[in-house]
Amino acid sequence: MKSDLRKRLHTLRNAMSPEEHRRASAHITAELLGLDRYRSAQTVMAYSTFGSEFSTSGFVEHALRHTKRLVLPRIDRQADRLELHHVQDVETELVPGLWGIREPNSAVCPSVDVTAIDFVLVPGLGFSTRGDRLGYGRGYYDRLLKRRNPKTYLVAAAFTFQVLATLPVDEHDIPIDLMVTEAGVYEGPAQRPIQDPPK
Repeated sequence: MKSDLRKRLHTLRNAMSPEEHRRASAHITAELLGLDRYRSAQTVMAYSTFGSEFSTSGFVEHALRHTKRLVLPRIDRQADRLELHHVQDVETELVPGLWGIREPNSAVCPSVDVTAIDFVLVPGLGFSTRGDRLGYGRGYYDRLLKRRNPKTYLVAAAFTFQVLATLPVDEHDIPIDLMVTEAGVYEGPAQRPIQDPPK
C-alpha cells in the first residue's frame, strides 16, 4: 500500500506546472517564515530540494540571512544513514551527493548532533491530517529523528494533494507536529480532512 501511494503522489507532484510549483512553494515559504516556532529557533534543519519537492531555497536563504544556525543533511553511504552539518554558504559548501541531491561537503562543514536542533523541516511524499508521514522508503529520517530532543519541533511543507485523511503507518514512523500547505497550516488533529488524491 505504501508503495502504491508513493507512486501516485510522485506522479501528481511531477505533473505540476513550473508556475504552479513556484507559486505554491512561495506561499508555503511565507507561511513557514511566519511561524513563531521558526522565529524563535536558533538552530534550524532544512534539506536541499530534489526533483519536484517543495522548493526549500527561499526558506534556506531566509535562515542564513537572519543568522539562524542552518543544518543540512548528508547521506553517509557506508553507514546508510543521515549525518548533519552546519552550512554557512550554500553556493560554496554543497556538493552533489547520492541521486544528485546537493549536500554539505563534510570536509568544510562541521558536524551537528540532532539533539541540538530546535526546528526541523521534514521532507516526505505524503502526510495525513493527523500528522503521519510517508517518506521515500529508506527510513533515514525516522531513524534520525528518533534521537531528537523532545523539544525539537517537526514541520512538513507539502502541496495540498500530498495531504490525505489517513496513511498506513508502522511503529517506527515518526509523526510531525505541524504541516504547512499552500491552503493553510494544520497543527495536531486537523479540523477537516483535505481530499485524498485521485486514483
